[in-house]
Formats: sequence, C-alpha cells, structure tokens
Amino acid sequence: MSRIDARLKDLGLTLPAPPAPVASYVPFTITAGGIVHVAGQVSRDTAGGGVTGKLGGGVTLEQGQAAARICAINLMAQLKAATGGDLDRVRRVLKLNVFVNVTPDFDPIPQVANGCSDLFVEVFGDVGRHARSAVGVANLPMGFAVEVDGVFEIA
Repeated sequence: MSRIDARLKDLGLTLPAPPAPVASYVPFTITAGGIVHVAGQVSRDTAGGGVTGKLGGGVTLEQGQAAARICAINLMAQLKAATGGDLDRVRRVLKLNVFVNVTPDFDPIPQVANGCSDLFVEVFGDVGRHARSAVGVANLPMGFAVEVDGVFEIA
C-alpha cells in the first residue's frame, strides 16, 4: 500500500471511481513536464447526491465546507487516475480554484474553500500546501454548492 493510500485509510477515506465528464472535455490533462490540470469537480457524493444550493440561501457555512471536502475527494480520485493509481507520485499541489455558489451577501468564501484546502494538507502534508483562488459565483452546474479544479505536479 502506498504512503498516500495508507494516509487516506487512516483518515477513513475511500476515493470513489473518478467521475466521468458530462460534456465535451477530458477529466485531466498532463504536460510533458508532469503538470496535471484536473477539470472542475463538483460537490457530488458517491451516492450520486451531494451538496446543492447557495451558501447564504439555505446552505450553511459548515455544509459548504463539507461540499468543498467532497470536491477534494473527487479531485484526488481524478488525480489517482492521472498518476496510474499511485498518489505517491504527487510532488506538489500547485493551485486550487474554488468556486462557491453564493447569494450576493455571502462573504466567508475563503472559509468554505478551507474544506478542500485543509483536506489536501491532511492527506499530502507540506506537499499539499498550495496557492488558491476562492470565488463566489451566481450559479454552478446542476445547482451544486461548490466546484473545484486543480493543478498538480507529478513525478
């Protein structure tokens, strides 16, 4: 068992099968230099449901953080596919872009994004520390509460 797989197990996490794209795009691309761009992953859980709705309009901060954590799990599932099943190949989480479905007056967007960021650090340690953008948006696909895409460096 790889070091990262053992860490996921310690955290009680099981990565789902990577979600298939729902439009004309691929789930990830890899450059010759080992940079992986993973397409946006929404807050859909393994049961096919997930966290939908707007932060500030019925979805609480805590639910938003849980939604961002689901996005992190889905990102890791895609990243695992990109690494041929070996998350130990991840050299660095470079950047996360977090999109939060909000009402105009909802302000703690960075705190929602922490649900994703914190999990990457829990799983990968210092390698999981990253640059980040956290942006409030008027709507997300299928009404999901959070969507996150990411850029990673792999061996």
